[in-house]
Amino acid sequence: MIQSIVGEDNFQKVVLQSKLPTLVDFWANWCAPCLAAAPILEGLAKEYEGKVNFAKVNVEGNSFLAAKYGIAAIPTMLIFKDSQPVQQIIGLKPKKGLKKILDALLKE
Repeated sequence: MIQSIVGEDNFQKVVLQSKLPTLVDFWANWCAPCLAAAPILEGLAKEYEGKVNFAKVNVEGNSFLAAKYGIAAIPTMLIFKDSQPVQQIIGLKPKKGLKKILDALLKE
């Protein structure tokens, strides 16, 4: 698996200190759209390897992180760049839409 599983213990190191932009997927096991997003994100993680990092935060065990970043619905994806959230994506999005967002972010 290319995506990192992150929680409150390693969020700082994996996401905030990353040299690359990082897409963080806030999800839960019981969320059907979250489970549907997983293979899309897995494919994108392979495609953007070395350009964008991908991480997953299970909101069930990481409510502090979810609250800190204002996660009110899942799936929600936050893209971090230079340790700051720069883009929020709420809900299940098609691969093409996510690629468009990532490509625009990489051009900045």
